Amino acid sequence: MFTNTSSIPCNPLSSSFRHPRLSKRHNLRVRRLNRRRRVLKEEAKKNKRVRVVKMEMKNLKLFMVNRSIIEENEKLRQKALLLHQENQALLFQLQTKLSQQQKQQQQSLI
Repeated sequence: MFTNTSSIPCNPLSSSFRHPRLSKRHNLRVRRLNRRRRVLKEEAKKNKRVRVVKMEMKNLKLFMVNRSIIEENEKLRQKALLLHQENQALLFQLQTKLSQQQKQQQQSLI
């Protein structure tokens, strides 16, 4: 009947379900690329987690150092306050002794 296949009318439903055949080499290349992308993405996630953990550890160490510096600063502030009070007391004693000596010298001159 029909010898020429191009003259056969195409069924629109059957043509829409047809997929072009891709070569096996192309499929293999696509699978390799997808696998490579997936592996690279997983490695990037892992590297990000490692960086986050390192940053948190560094932050914790710096926090501890900062805390010890603050505590040491507070101790030094207390010592400075005590030394200042002691200095004020000694200065007061010195002034009273000097004033007493001056009074004695003035009385001895009179």
